[in-house]
Amino acid sequence: MKAILQRVLSASVTVDKEVVSSIRKGVLVFAAVAPGDTQKEADSLAAKVLKLKLWDDDAGGRWKKNVQEIDGEVLCVSQFTLLASMKKGNKPDFHGAAGGEEAKRLYQYFFEKVRQGYAPEKVQNGVFQAMMEVALVNDGPVTLELSVLPKADSKAKPSPTPVPSTSN
Repeated sequence: MKAILQRVLSASVTVDKEVVSSIRKGVLVFAAVAPGDTQKEADSLAAKVLKLKLWDDDAGGRWKKNVQEIDGEVLCVSQFTLLASMKKGNKPDFHGAAGGEEAKRLYQYFFEKVRQGYAPEKVQNGVFQAMMEVALVNDGPVTLELSVLPKADSKAKPSPTPVPSTSN
């Protein structure tokens, strides 16, 4: 999974000219699901969203408080375009993003994990696969990219190293 986190003073999502969710001070999270992602990656990303130290403490210490410690809010927005590839030409290739049903299931799981890890009333959501207008007032600006990749199978045997042949 991949996410872009933005520290915001406010953010909202509008669909069909209707505001469907909004937050005040907190974190706006754009999240994308890649093929092969599992609940393990979603769990890890949800924990990072809630635990990242993005705010100063009362004594002026930099990067000391997370969204929960400032009593902030979280707005999650699904955004498969984060996984676009631009290796060939100028047209984005979205094969790096999971398909619709798989992505929806895992994104929804991620969103629920964020809600469960915090206070459900402080965690808002966009509308999966909708054309959304996302408005925000960035605070800082502070924008971070997070990637949580599936771990390779630790039981898999490493491929043997080829031994160069010597001929006399």
